Amino acid sequence: MENLISVIIFTLLFPTIICDPSDRVFEEVSVGLVVDLGSVEGKIIKTSFTLALADFYRKNSGYRTRVSVLDRDSRGHPLVAFAAATNLLRKAKVEVIVGAQSLPEAKLLAAISKKAKRVVISTLVPNSLSLNKYDHFIQLTHDRTSEAKGIASLIHEFSWKSVVVLYEDVYEWTEGLQVLTESFEDREIHIARFDSFSQSLGEKHIMNQLREVKDSGSTVFVVHMSEMLFSRLFQYSEKIGMMEEGYAWILTTRSMTHFEGGAIRSMQGVIGFRSYTPISKEVENFTSRVKQLMSDDDDDTYIKRFSSIGVSVRAHDIACILATVVEKISRLRGRATRNGGLNLTKHDDNSASSYASDLLKTITHSRWFKGLSGDIQINENRFLSETFELVNIVGFKERRIGEWSSGSFSKRRRITWPGGSGKNKITRNRVLAEKSEKKLLRVLVSASNRVPNLVSARHDPETGFLTVSGFCVEVFRTCVAPFKYDLEFIPYNGSYDNLAYLLSSQKHKYDAAVGDITITSNRSLYVDFSMPFTDIGIGALTLVKKKKQGMWTFFDPLETSLWLASGAFFILTGVVVWLVERPVNSEFQGSWRRQLGTMLWFGFSTIVFAHREKLQRFSSRFLVIIWIFVVLILTSSYNANLTSTTTISRIQLDPHAGFGPPIIKNVKHKSIYAVEAYAQALRDGTLSYVVEEIPYLNILLVQNPDIFAMVARDATTNGFGFMFQKGSALVPKVSREIVKLRSLGTLKDMEKRWFQKLDSVSSHSDADVDDDVSSRFTIHELGGLFIIAGAAHALVLTMHLFQMRQEILHALWESGLVAKLQSFTSFSR
Repeated sequence: MENLISVIIFTLLFPTIICDPSDRVFEEVSVGLVVDLGSVEGKIIKTSFTLALADFYRKNSGYRTRVSVLDRDSRGHPLVAFAAATNLLRKAKVEVIVGAQSLPEAKLLAAISKKAKRVVISTLVPNSLSLNKYDHFIQLTHDRTSEAKGIASLIHEFSWKSVVVLYEDVYEWTEGLQVLTESFEDREIHIARFDSFSQSLGEKHIMNQLREVKDSGSTVFVVHMSEMLFSRLFQYSEKIGMMEEGYAWILTTRSMTHFEGGAIRSMQGVIGFRSYTPISKEVENFTSRVKQLMSDDDDDTYIKRFSSIGVSVRAHDIACILATVVEKISRLRGRATRNGGLNLTKHDDNSASSYASDLLKTITHSRWFKGLSGDIQINENRFLSETFELVNIVGFKERRIGEWSSGSFSKRRRITWPGGSGKNKITRNRVLAEKSEKKLLRVLVSASNRVPNLVSARHDPETGFLTVSGFCVEVFRTCVAPFKYDLEFIPYNGSYDNLAYLLSSQKHKYDAAVGDITITSNRSLYVDFSMPFTDIGIGALTLVKKKKQGMWTFFDPLETSLWLASGAFFILTGVVVWLVERPVNSEFQGSWRRQLGTMLWFGFSTIVFAHREKLQRFSSRFLVIIWIFVVLILTSSYNANLTSTTTISRIQLDPHAGFGPPIIKNVKHKSIYAVEAYAQALRDGTLSYVVEEIPYLNILLVQNPDIFAMVARDATTNGFGFMFQKGSALVPKVSREIVKLRSLGTLKDMEKRWFQKLDSVSSHSDADVDDDVSSRFTIHELGGLFIIAGAAHALVLTMHLFQMRQEILHALWESGLVAKLQSFTSFSR
């Protein structure tokens, strides 16, 4: 018995004794890692990703799945990254690709994800509208809008009113400038300059550009470019004295993400924004081991700054998310096997695509993931960190000086500024500079003089001085008057599209532009517009003429068909009432002449409710009540329209006027004053109508209110506005002044002064013209009344015939008609 028990125990324990855990077979899912292995950033991602997976499976050794990593070197080139990702998908059959260190790489990999139906995850590229259309592309990055608000709030906190934006002239970096500009506008911070730099520029060119910025008096700078470029920028800035006391430099999160410390010696006092990474024992332990692994591989590359810690932690979290999701899918599918496992690389494309779809759904629909960076919840394929930390570069270290989250700063510490000072002397220096400088606004003004009422610019032949006038100029002067600028007007001849480009490209020469400038989307790419100060849209203008009132004017309120229908119903009412009342009412009896007169009298007397006959039957009373109701509405409508017809001048418009190409015969550009040419052409019949922007048509209307009328309008244009440089602080200020002028009626007074008799135009608005032209009531408009009356007449007549059926049949029998019908029927048989 004892021997039998020993054999059983040995049999049960033998597989455990001889089996090594490493011999277990797992369900393997391949993940491709496409990064620049020549950069510190790429090496950190690779090391952190693989180490995180090792830690994860050490803690979860019972998991049936394993994520295997296949890395490829992108060499920092988008096309190489694209080729590497394609190779991983086609040859290695990976389910997920992690990578994309730049926006061009992200776009290419996202396009692959859409075509191949595979998941691509990126952590280093900021959220971009161009990436939102890709369903299989997932981003774990920072929120640009929250960051821009934080930078604007920091500048506003120190009462800095002006800032210069220095950026890299590559789409990857210029795309985020619009969000930054909007945040500055919200805080009323003037962007004094936008200066672009490129990596191809030499030292001499960059130095000259920096000297120009310095000479402009600017002292606060926001830098948005790669480290390869800003490391040179700070070195050159230090040489010309722009890294001294009295200056402030702020780096964006995108710049700080790529910061490897190459120019830290020249960056003393620089402030940087960066995605927040909580510092904990787990984070310190993990990053210290990543440091050790990287130091063993390459003595020149190791983690020594917080920016690299953020990259490392984000790579760790992605690895853990993938490992968790892969295991969850395996358990849900129940597809793990013990003999050979499940290798997805052997599955066909349809099976792999289905797996990728499950992978995407599980990642995006999970409530949250717990990572070293905190709780991660992915919504709409994105996890956008809205919390940022402020770092201050002091010595050879980055020092945390605060956090930005939920629209406010917290945990603020003392800032060390360039030059080593702990006191903020920038505000005082900037205010003194602004007081010592005379504020001059250089304004380009249209000198075409096409419509002098709107804008005119002429040189005095005797003095040589430029004289500018017109409605647009007066509005502009009034709007900028509260800000105490000296205005220097500079004449401009050319197209307004070129004017927008000129204002954008020569920021050191011009500040604004004034004229009859229509707000368009393509011009808005180069400049910022104030809100419109004129009516928006285009209109159609045509000739009008007075309609004389004659002796038959009282017929005008109703159309002929309505008059005829009304008369017919008056007679019909008399006939039906006579039929119903005649058998029982003596007033409707007598000779046929008397009965005919009573019938007509009763019908038409209801117009003035003067019928004197007393009705005896209920059906006839019901009919009369309904008909009197109809007559009441009909007479009320007639009286109201007749009053309007006899008291207001009627305008008769050209019935063919409307939108479309006007018939112009060498008129539009024949004269300098196109508005006068339009007026003459309309009078002599060369033009049947004019389609133009409403401000131009208003000039014709106010000068000739009895001759022209606007017959239609459509809000297809945005009106006239003032042009300013991108990011100008004057845009919201001038727009507010325009609103004030409009609400106080001052803008209307200016129009009267320049266009004359403006109030006379109101009677010719398109709404009034439509009322005048088609004010006659039609049978269609009052058809409902006649339907009601007709139904009442039919009902009463039917009831009467039903009640009189015996008498009708008896009369037919006595007349012999029934006997004739019967004989005819028998004959037919």
